[in-house]
Amino acid sequence: MSELSMPRCWNKESKPHRFCPGCGHGLVLKALGLAVDELGLAERLIFACDIGCSLLAWDFFTFPCMQTHHGRTIPVMVGLKRASPDLVAVAYMGDGGGYAIGLQHLISSAQRNDPVTTILVNNTVYAMTGGQMAPTTLPGQKTETTPFGRDEAGTGRPFKGPETLAAVVHPQAYLSRGTVARVPRLKKMIQKALERQLQGHFAFVEALSTCPVNWRTNAAATWSFLEQEMSSYYPPGEVAPAARREA
Repeated sequence: MSELSMPRCWNKESKPHRFCPGCGHGLVLKALGLAVDELGLAERLIFACDIGCSLLAWDFFTFPCMQTHHGRTIPVMVGLKRASPDLVAVAYMGDGGGYAIGLQHLISSAQRNDPVTTILVNNTVYAMTGGQMAPTTLPGQKTETTPFGRDEAGTGRPFKGPETLAAVVHPQAYLSRGTVARVPRLKKMIQKALERQLQGHFAFVEALSTCPVNWRTNAAATWSFLEQEMSSYYPPGEVAPAARREA
């Protein structure tokens, strides 16, 4: 069995997972599990997930997991971290939970340099509620609420999380964007994010993910949308904080 096939900290009783066929959440969580294993953090880590598709991860691992109110995952993790600084806190959410209802918490936590790790899954739609437009829906993309394609004149431009946070975070904070098309690289990003938390800093990883059920795409079209359209608008890679670039 290869290293990428089964993280040791997976809760095997909850597999196969409850995500839709073709969903990328399982790959993001696999990357997290592998990073936790390599760093030996399972005994110290606590995981919280948001409402939405991410809530299906509440029993994914063997370490303590919880589910929070929608958009409130980050402040719950910040509170736990302040009460128990030795914990390694991971907040897991979708683009709605982090870039819409929970955006104020995300930005405030980044500004305060809270030593927590946030992983946000970007699949460009509100998936659990049927595929409506999300903050990350691409220009021209058709959804349940943009049947003729997203019109930027009426809805604004898609939100770029790491690039926005770069303007306010501490110089030593960690910001990156990975993709489920490159799980080993995504794992390394999450590992760096956990290590940066251990050093006392805020860390954020956005993961580009797939949602063929709501995109209404077959396997080839799903991969093409992820690798070409999404990755073009949301380029994967690490994002340097503005304060570090200006120093």
